[in-house]
Amino acid sequence: MARRAGTSTAVVSYVMNNGPRPVAAATRERVLAAAAELGYRPNRIARALRSRTTGVVGLVLADASNPYFGALARFVEQALEWRERLTLVGNAGFSAERQRHLVERFLAAQVDGLVIVSPDTAGDAAAPAEAAGVPAVYVHNGPAGGRAPVVAADNEGAVRAAVAHLREHGHRSIAFLAGPHDDGPVGVRREAWDAAVAGDPAPVLLRCSYSRAAADALTRRLVSEGAMPRALIAATDEQAIGVLSGAWACGLPVPDRLALISLDGTPESAYTAPALTVTEQPLLAMAERAVDLLLSPGTPAEPPARVEAGVAALVPRRSCGCGG
Repeated sequence: MARRAGTSTAVVSYVMNNGPRPVAAATRERVLAAAAELGYRPNRIARALRSRTTGVVGLVLADASNPYFGALARFVEQALEWRERLTLVGNAGFSAERQRHLVERFLAAQVDGLVIVSPDTAGDAAAPAEAAGVPAVYVHNGPAGGRAPVVAADNEGAVRAAVAHLREHGHRSIAFLAGPHDDGPVGVRREAWDAAVAGDPAPVLLRCSYSRAAADALTRRLVSEGAMPRALIAATDEQAIGVLSGAWACGLPVPDRLALISLDGTPESAYTAPALTVTEQPLLAMAERAVDLLLSPGTPAEPPARVEAGVAALVPRRSCGCGG
């Protein structure tokens, strides 16, 4: 390759490894052109032996089948690709034990860092990484007292925006659909709802698991009992889609009899019937901020325990009573 580019092997090495010495732009272009002509592929193993890095980051995902976490994973992978890192993805399937197992497997594979998308607070999965001297960062949620930074969603702001918007539609009693417990971000959203509706007449708190099927079944039961609220904020898009399904099955018109807003804002929410009004979490900004914290040389030794990367924007659609 050096002969084809008309330069030395050392300069070729500087170009292909992005250093340690700078290379003139014209020379760099010649080397890259020669690499393309020769079909050159960098030897990642050899590079790892020289630099003691692999260029690989492990992404531990809460659940790959959930559209919210799936979208977040795509943005994390994109942000890592921009930094010339390869992403290894492991699916924890909402299992704390599986999450710990994946962390250990990734550390054994000598990853340069870990991004952990965690749904709850069941232990500090990043602790083994810290013990091994491998940087780690949580996205979406992290354990109390953990040392790895946490890039969180805009949970409180999303709830305030949803409540305010339903108020604009004239609703004075706004219910909330939470999960089976108040751990993690949904617990933060529930607390924000408590504060926002403190003066409402008998605010209703509903619970079900984070699945479309569970929310569908809950909605059917409430409709049959005549207990379905007229305005509802769902903690997650998966629950909100289940509510729409149950309402349709029971002939309950949305938004005429039920105004509904969800707090995730995944891409699927635009294609329900009717289209869901959502607070769209800043997933791209969250992913980019997490990768910056993980890889930036200037990151402090003691990063902030929890940071927010952006604001959840209200996206009005038909399910709340807006046109469109």
